[in-house]
Amino acid sequence: MELAENALEAASAPWIGARDLAILLLLYGAGLRVAEALSLTARVLPLGATLRVTGKRNKARIVPVVPAVKEAIEAYVAQCPYPLSGDARLFVGARGGPLNPDLVRRSVAAARRRLGLPETLTPHALRHSFATHLLARGADLRAIQELLGHASLSSTQIYTAVDAARLLDVYRHAHPRA
Repeated sequence: MELAENALEAASAPWIGARDLAILLLLYGAGLRVAEALSLTARVLPLGATLRVTGKRNKARIVPVVPAVKEAIEAYVAQCPYPLSGDARLFVGARGGPLNPDLVRRSVAAARRRLGLPETLTPHALRHSFATHLLARGADLRAIQELLGHASLSSTQIYTAVDAARLLDVYRHAHPRA
């Protein structure tokens, strides 16, 4: 993920780059919202195969933690100069306090500009990419709904339109009679 690597390289300190990389991979790898990722506490450590996340309307859900995400978070924790235990936030700012969500958005925007990527690439777009890629690989819409923490299936169905448009494009380019 070029965006995450660029954010890592541009950080003011190695541990901050590791933190930003871990957050970006968590947004894409687990489909979290920025607020959900930043609300995680050190109680999630040590990481297992899943993570309990509290989303909108205090709704809890379980999401899988893929190896790349787990490794990135462990690398950040190993480098973080602040104690991470108990109810302390997992992701902290440069002075050890809670990390501001705007800092994550600004970090992504700066990396996006450096890479010449479109303005539509936002932290929330990583969550959308998570869902779209799962759907494209055959994941069940209900499973995606659960992973994203959507209360209604209609909120999740927007991804079928994206996937249908992609399939139609593939059809038009590949079918001899299209």
